[in-house]
Amino acid sequence: MASLSLGGLNVSARRKSVQSRNAAVERRNLITVCRFSVKTLIDRSCFETIDDSSPEFNNFAAILEQILSHRLKGQITWFGYESPRSFWDYIRIACRKVSHNCICSIENMENVSSSRAKGRAWIRVALMEKHLSEYISAALRDFKTTRRFYEDGAIVLGEEANMLAGMLLGLNAIDFSFCLKGEGLDGNFPAVIDYTPYLKFTQSSDSISSDEEELRTLGSSGSESSTPENIGRPFIMDENNWYNKCKRVEQKYRLTLEQKGYLEELVRLRETQLAESVSQNKLLLQRIEDMDLAHKMEKEQLEYIIVELQDQLTVLKNNDLRSRQELTTHLTNQWPSLGALDVHAVALDTLLYRKHSQQWDEKSFQSLDQLSAEVSLSQTSLDPGNSQDGDGKQDGLNLLSEGKEDTPSLLGLCGSLTSVASYKSLTSLKSSEYLASPTAEMTSPGLTPS
Repeated sequence: MASLSLGGLNVSARRKSVQSRNAAVERRNLITVCRFSVKTLIDRSCFETIDDSSPEFNNFAAILEQILSHRLKGQITWFGYESPRSFWDYIRIACRKVSHNCICSIENMENVSSSRAKGRAWIRVALMEKHLSEYISAALRDFKTTRRFYEDGAIVLGEEANMLAGMLLGLNAIDFSFCLKGEGLDGNFPAVIDYTPYLKFTQSSDSISSDEEELRTLGSSGSESSTPENIGRPFIMDENNWYNKCKRVEQKYRLTLEQKGYLEELVRLRETQLAESVSQNKLLLQRIEDMDLAHKMEKEQLEYIIVELQDQLTVLKNNDLRSRQELTTHLTNQWPSLGALDVHAVALDTLLYRKHSQQWDEKSFQSLDQLSAEVSLSQTSLDPGNSQDGDGKQDGLNLLSEGKEDTPSLLGLCGSLTSVASYKSLTSLKSSEYLASPTAEMTSPGLTPS
């Protein structure tokens, strides 16, 4: 049993190694044939225009289609089955970020309906725009999308992908002319690669020399009656040898010329990219300088505004302080002092005492309104500035007192119109029976500012 298990493991390991070798050979063959087809296209473009009728282009398109379809995952249907998928589904999503791309134009083409036909139309349009290498590079950079569409071991997931993008760069030097309504866009049949143009056998120089020696040996071992025709064969073989050598040199020269053109195109593209990078760098530097200048100006403006606001705040504070001082002074001047109030009270008490001592028997104070008028008159006499106002007030009081009834009980309210000193002076009068006894010190309303 152990031997059977070991044998099974060896078979499975051998099978995996064979599968990996076959996948590597397949990738290498496709990349090599693609490189040969690109060189053939560049060589053919020197003599004629490349269009749909060119066999070199048809072979190149078939090779590129096989490379982009290598190990492409199928699309899972609703019922769980896997249906075949075209590389256009991958290109449509992966190349969407390319600037000025032709994806939308190909999607809106009327005569192209199938996904395979759209992919072939995209190859032709990209070649005419000279952006095929740019499209492939952008698609390969989107590694997440590439992993979603391709299985492990695909060309676009291996190291050969970078080689593919580099060798397609040389096609930018060719002017292509295609008709997007031809039979080449038919998506019903897959493309087939023609390997015969690349399977030319070239005999080596050692093999040619060994053939010549073999012929000489055969000639010497023949009949002794050899004719001059048999003697001339070595010279003919030498001529063929020189012709083959010239052919090989010519092939090397063409290969070198193609490489030179490819390198020149690569250098031109890199110079263009460098010039664009330099211009973008200059624009960025200029933008940074403009932003710094604008930032400095804004900073200066904000500083000026802050200083101006501080000055205005200082002025407002000074004005507020001045207004408070003026208001305090005004209120202080409007309200009389305590000393003046005492003097006015003493003068009013004296005047009332005199009037009561002289006219008490005659009962001159017949009503409370008359007493208030006398008090107001006394205050006016003490303040010369308010003499005119006093006269007006006295007249108003006289008018109010005309309709009043003389009631002795109102005399008891006189204490509310005088101070304590006046109350003490009034207690000595004969009319003490009519006065009410105050319980606290009260000020006269005539002296209270309104």
